[in-house]
Amino acid sequence: MPPTSPDQEWKKGSAELLVLCLLEDQPRHGYDISRLIELRSGGVLRFHVTTLYPLLYRLEERGWIEGRWVEKAEQRRRRYYSLTPEGGDVLQAQRKSWKEFVAAIGRITGVEHA
Repeated sequence: MPPTSPDQEWKKGSAELLVLCLLEDQPRHGYDISRLIELRSGGVLRFHVTTLYPLLYRLEERGWIEGRWVEKAEQRRRRYYSLTPEGGDVLQAQRKSWKEFVAAIGRITGVEHA
Protein backbone atom coordinates (compact mmCIF):
# COMPACT_ATOMS: atom_id res chain seq x y z
CA MET A 1 0.00 0.00 0.00
CA PRO A 2 1.57 3.34 -1.00
CA PRO A 3 2.15 5.90 1.73
CA THR A 4 -0.41 8.67 2.08
CA SER A 5 0.87 11.94 0.66
CA PRO A 6 0.85 15.12 2.75
CA ASP A 7 -1.58 16.63 0.23
CA GLN A 8 -4.06 13.81 0.89
CA GLU A 9 -3.74 14.28 4.66
CA TRP A 10 -4.30 18.05 4.40
CA LYS A 11 -7.34 17.47 2.22
CA LYS A 12 -8.70 14.94 4.70
CA GLY A 13 -8.14 17.35 7.60
CA SER A 14 -9.94 20.20 5.88
CA ALA A 15 -12.83 18.26 4.33
CA GLU A 16 -15.33 18.91 7.13
CA LEU A 17 -14.57 22.63 7.12
CA LEU A 18 -14.96 22.88 3.34
CA VAL A 19 -18.32 21.10 3.32
CA LEU A 20 -19.70 23.09 6.25
CA CYS A 21 -18.60 26.36 4.61
CA LEU A 22 -20.37 25.50 1.36
CA LEU A 23 -23.58 24.68 3.22
CA GLU A 24 -23.53 27.89 5.23
CA ASP A 25 -25.32 30.01 2.63
CA GLN A 26 -27.71 27.46 1.08
CA PRO A 27 -28.63 23.78 0.91
CA ARG A 28 -26.68 21.80 -1.68
CA HIS A 29 -26.57 18.27 -3.02
CA GLY A 30 -23.42 16.15 -3.05
CA TYR A 31 -22.49 16.68 -6.68
CA ASP A 32 -22.84 20.46 -6.26
CA ILE A 33 -20.60 20.38 -3.17
CA SER A 34 -17.98 18.35 -5.02
CA ARG A 35 -18.13 20.62 -8.08
CA LEU A 36 -17.82 23.81 -6.02
CA ILE A 37 -14.82 22.51 -4.08
CA GLU A 38 -13.04 21.74 -7.34
CA LEU A 39 -14.11 25.00 -8.99
CA ARG A 40 -13.29 27.33 -6.08
CA SER A 41 -9.94 25.62 -5.45
CA GLY A 42 -8.92 26.04 -9.08
CA GLY A 43 -8.89 22.28 -9.50
CA VAL A 44 -6.40 21.72 -6.68
CA LEU A 45 -8.95 19.98 -4.45
CA ARG A 46 -11.24 17.23 -5.69
CA PHE A 47 -13.54 15.04 -3.67
CA HIS A 48 -14.69 11.85 -5.31
CA VAL A 49 -18.10 10.49 -4.34
CA THR A 50 -16.42 7.60 -2.53
CA THR A 51 -14.99 10.07 0.01
CA LEU A 52 -17.61 12.84 -0.10
CA TYR A 53 -20.75 10.82 0.61
CA PRO A 54 -19.36 8.97 3.66
CA LEU A 55 -18.30 12.39 4.98
CA LEU A 56 -21.79 13.79 4.42
CA TYR A 57 -23.29 10.79 6.25
CA ARG A 58 -20.90 11.30 9.20
CA LEU A 59 -21.72 15.01 9.42
CA GLU A 60 -25.42 14.16 9.35
CA GLU A 61 -25.01 11.53 12.09
CA ARG A 62 -23.27 14.14 14.26
CA GLY A 63 -26.19 16.52 13.77
CA TRP A 64 -24.09 19.17 12.01
CA ILE A 65 -26.00 18.93 8.74
CA GLU A 66 -29.37 17.56 7.78
CA GLY A 67 -30.40 16.04 4.50
CA ARG A 68 -33.72 15.88 2.74
CA TRP A 69 -34.76 14.29 -0.52
CA VAL A 70 -35.98 16.65 -3.23
CA GLU A 71 -37.71 15.57 -6.41
CA LYS A 72 -37.96 17.95 -9.35
CA ALA A 73 -39.78 17.32 -12.62
CA GLU A 74 -37.59 15.78 -15.30
CA GLN A 75 -34.70 15.31 -12.83
CA ARG A 76 -33.61 12.48 -10.63
CA ARG A 77 -34.23 12.64 -6.91
CA ARG A 78 -31.39 14.32 -4.99
CA ARG A 79 -30.52 14.65 -1.33
CA TYR A 80 -29.95 18.26 -0.34
CA TYR A 81 -27.90 18.98 2.77
CA SER A 82 -28.17 22.06 4.95
CA LEU A 83 -26.29 23.32 7.97
CA THR A 84 -27.97 22.87 11.37
CA PRO A 85 -27.58 25.42 14.20
CA GLU A 86 -25.11 23.05 15.87
CA GLY A 87 -23.25 22.73 12.56
CA GLY A 88 -23.04 26.53 12.38
CA ASP A 89 -21.41 26.60 15.82
CA VAL A 90 -18.97 23.88 14.76
CA LEU A 91 -18.20 25.81 11.56
CA GLN A 92 -17.33 28.96 13.49
CA ALA A 93 -15.05 27.00 15.84
CA GLN A 94 -13.36 25.18 12.94
CA ARG A 95 -12.82 28.44 11.05
CA LYS A 96 -11.14 29.98 14.09
CA SER A 97 -8.99 26.90 14.63
CA TRP A 98 -8.04 26.72 10.93
CA LYS A 99 -7.11 30.41 10.87
CA GLU A 100 -4.86 29.96 13.92
CA PHE A 101 -3.29 26.83 12.40
CA VAL A 102 -2.56 28.53 9.06
CA ALA A 103 -1.11 31.57 10.83
CA ALA A 104 1.16 29.37 12.96
CA ILE A 105 2.38 27.42 9.92
CA GLY A 106 2.98 30.73 8.12
CA ARG A 107 5.08 32.06 11.01
CA ILE A 108 7.21 28.93 11.03
CA THR A 109 7.65 28.51 7.28
CA GLY A 110 7.78 32.16 6.34
CA VAL A 111 4.88 31.60 3.95
CA GLU A 112 2.34 34.26 4.87
CA HIS A 113 -1.01 34.46 3.11
CA ALA A 114 -0.07 31.91 0.51
